Amino acid sequence: MAIKVYLDQILKERNMTSKELCALVDITEANLSILRSGKAKGVRFNTINKICYYLQCDVGDILKFNGNLEEDDE
Repeated sequence: MAIKVYLDQILKERNMTSKELCALVDITEANLSILRSGKAKGVRFNTINKICYYLQCDVGDILKFNGNLEEDDE
């Protein structure tokens, strides 16, 4: 995946569990798990907004682009 998710690291830095974040953001644990694993194909801006708000971080802290182009069929 060309975009890496660093949500686990931010959660650890903030001493917050994924379950706590799910309750704040109003997202299911299954969906947050998919996002955390990097297997999500997309995520709503509203969800990212809430995650960043409650973790007091920037989008670039949790999502990083590795510089490669990923084709849809890879």
